[in-house]
Amino acid sequence: MGKPSNDKAKANPSIAVNRQATHEFFIEERFEAGLALEGWEVKSLRAGRAQLKEAYVTLKNGEAWLLGAHISPLTSASTHIDPDPTRTRKLLLHKHELNRLIGNVERKGYTLIPLALYWSKGRAKLEIGLAKGKKLHDKRASEKDRDWAREKQRVMKQR
Repeated sequence: MGKPSNDKAKANPSIAVNRQATHEFFIEERFEAGLALEGWEVKSLRAGRAQLKEAYVTLKNGEAWLLGAHISPLTSASTHIDPDPTRTRKLLLHKHELNRLIGNVERKGYTLIPLALYWSKGRAKLEIGLAKGKKLHDKRASEKDRDWAREKQRVMKQR
């Protein structure tokens, strides 16, 4: 007899997505990082109460940190703690991944942005994008391409 399956986690592993990231940045490479969380944060993530819109990743002393991510505490969370929704959270990455990220950010001018927060094998994971910022004309071009693709689909559907 196997373990009982958690249908909620399998049905929708996604917790939060940063939709604006692909509009503002060119995503060069993607990394998966674990998160060092407290108990109330895990409960809030299971309830889907997270937001990555204003979040960013910074590198300090050879470690990666998630800043600005908002995890709203549940009202039923423990009363003996004082939850901080926007606290700085440590990201768990392999040493070789950290060294690679540090090299790209410091020498080549890349930035690290959180793209998605999701469940993987019962653990909360954060997808980080190694990105370069888009200029205004790049944003307009990508919007034009997206509109053209949508129009093309509409025409093909009518035929």
